[in-house]
Amino acid sequence: MKTKPVWGSFASCAAISSALPGRGCSARAGRLETGQQDAILPHRAGLTLLEVVIAVSLLSLLMVGVMTSLRLGLGALGRTNLQLMANRRVAGAQRVLEGQLEGFMPVIGLYGGAPEAPPTTKMPFFQGEPQSMRFVSSYSLQEAARGLPRILEFQVIPGNNGEGVRLVVNENLYTGPVSAGFFCLGKGPDPLSGVDSFRFRPIEIGARSFVLADRLAFCRFTYQETPPPPAPVKWTPSWVLPRWPGAIRIEMAPLDEGGPRLRPVSVTARIHVNRYAIFEYGDY
Repeated sequence: MKTKPVWGSFASCAAISSALPGRGCSARAGRLETGQQDAILPHRAGLTLLEVVIAVSLLSLLMVGVMTSLRLGLGALGRTNLQLMANRRVAGAQRVLEGQLEGFMPVIGLYGGAPEAPPTTKMPFFQGEPQSMRFVSSYSLQEAARGLPRILEFQVIPGNNGEGVRLVVNENLYTGPVSAGFFCLGKGPDPLSGVDSFRFRPIEIGARSFVLADRLAFCRFTYQETPPPPAPVKWTPSWVLPRWPGAIRIEMAPLDEGGPRLRPVSVTARIHVNRYAIFEYGDY
């Protein structure tokens, strides 16, 4: 079967003669068969080095732009997540603090007058100082309002690296009047007012202490005293009366005022107690 001849323009007569012996070089000898032309003349289509360099450069610039956009997006997502988690911690600690104050329980503690004496002396269990506070609450960090009562110990301590202050709390299981009286040391003069009042053991800060608020400019406790009318209600930084206060206020302010983060605010809780510590209550 014969193939259609084509004109070849890339080979000279000498090259044709050497490749195809027996054929002469005439004016019409430039016509070659298609199969013979493909075997003799290779394809020369391709890209130049300049075109390759330009393509690689454009691809590199595109990849740099994509990676920069991804890095900026991931950085913004990380900062937003950290800010959201910080706001949740502040809001959660605020709710816990309000729940602990609202769960205040009027407990009578029993302690011994001497180190070896049996616990027979009664006292209204409440410690109220400007930087320390101790009472029994039905609300706890571990079990919220559904668990057993806890003896809460609030303490203001210096912040990390000496920057500001922080508010921490300890929780101890309340099992009865004796467990509350364990923290009492008897009566003695108050160091601030000089009035004879109940004294308590120092609050110990350790690994079990939970940080309720950090990086505070200040944090202090005040207590509401409700005298008989017509005397006005007043707030005192130290509670020395043999009864429970009418309300508790925790005043605090953040160390850093600027920024979009949620800041801790002061908390005031009413103590709903309608009994007196000096009276004996029972079924008669």
